Amino acid sequence: MLENLTDRLSRVVKTMRGQARLTESNTAEMLREIRLALLEADVALPVVKSLLEQIKFKALGEEVVGSLSPGQALIGVVQRELSQVMRGDGSQSGELNLATQPPAVILMAGLQGAGKTTSVGKLAKWLQEKKKKKVLTVSCDVYRPAAIEQLETVTKQVGAEFFPSNINQKPQDIAVAALDWARRHYFDVVLVDTAGRLGIDEALMQEIQSLHASLKPIETLFVVDAMLGQDAVNTAKAFHEALPLTGVILTKLDGDSRGGAALSVRQITGVPLKFIGVAEKMDGLEAFDADRMANRILGMGDILALVEQAQQNVDVAKAEKLAAKISKGGFDLGDFRDQLIQMQQMGGMASLMDKLPSHMAQAASKTNLGAADKQTTRMRGIIDSMTPTERMKPDLLKASRKRRIAAGAGVEVQEVNRLLAQFDQMQGMMKQFKGGKMARTMASMAAKGAAKGIGGLFKK
Repeated sequence: MLENLTDRLSRVVKTMRGQARLTESNTAEMLREIRLALLEADVALPVVKSLLEQIKFKALGEEVVGSLSPGQALIGVVQRELSQVMRGDGSQSGELNLATQPPAVILMAGLQGAGKTTSVGKLAKWLQEKKKKKVLTVSCDVYRPAAIEQLETVTKQVGAEFFPSNINQKPQDIAVAALDWARRHYFDVVLVDTAGRLGIDEALMQEIQSLHASLKPIETLFVVDAMLGQDAVNTAKAFHEALPLTGVILTKLDGDSRGGAALSVRQITGVPLKFIGVAEKMDGLEAFDADRMANRILGMGDILALVEQAQQNVDVAKAEKLAAKISKGGFDLGDFRDQLIQMQQMGGMASLMDKLPSHMAQAASKTNLGAADKQTTRMRGIIDSMTPTERMKPDLLKASRKRRIAAGAGVEVQEVNRLLAQFDQMQGMMKQFKGGKMARTMASMAAKGAAKGIGGLFKK
């Protein structure tokens, strides 16, 4: 996500090494690089101008505190200003207003192919899990082939309820009937998927205006494809003139290497970013947070998102049980399998790397993450082919058993041997935790300089 912009800005920081303070000359050089980075990222020109003015005003004469380099000090200024641009003058963006007599109606608008239907499914999942709401979805798209069936499928995937409709009905009639049904069956939220077009046309605007008038939604969300770049902002502006938009959902941000729309949309349209789509899966929707997005852009990673993802997917009781097992020196293949499952639930290696700081992610990108995820699935398949006793006592695995496991998992015997060798290594590491040995081992490694960079962690 936003790789080009991140790379540019990280190069900017490197040019400032060895300087004592932010002066007019070195700041001007930095600002030139930042301007190029933002323009390459397809950020709107008015946004670039105002952002650079603010950065220059805040940066000049700023003392470089303690161990910070001037580059790091400037990045601090840039981070604050990026957050401010994306946040605007209002409160935090990633909040839906549901303060109305149920059902709260949320109307989804946007062009064809922007990801409205998928976003409805993702939003239904988010509302159910995060807000504990009873959600009804309905499709008013009677034009696109199989649009209604698609919404029904994604609604079933996330466990929400779907209001049936067909292509012979008028969008207005469908919406009114769905709202009536929701009132009678005590739904908290109704998500209305509308028809998209390949361009902004009068028919689309009139239809969605009449839907808005009859439904009186508490939130009207504009779904826009991040890969449109500057066009995304212009489209959002056109829609905002026709409809009283309350928020924007920026989709396909995982496939966008520029991300200028994320920076521009708030300032140009005056409409806050509410959510960002970061993956195709139904859990690939995040409430937008300006500070955290700024951190991602600057290559600082989004550790908070990683923690939240872990909290969502990791079974705390299991984790505590495993910790107790490890402290007693016990770690078997069943525990190894549980760790693999939890990593897969968190979206695999690629999803984790996206949220790490850029220097860590770059180091990891040299490896084939797709191959790593395949290997994880293969390892899990091998362990699944074992009996519970074999998982507890890997020493039982002799040649005949290995052949049976390999046949069951659809792999060669060498793969089973490789897994067992990896497990032995991991088991050896886990034993270091027993009786507080790990701390002593790490300290001795630092003293000897055995691992590059570790020594610094122990210096005061």
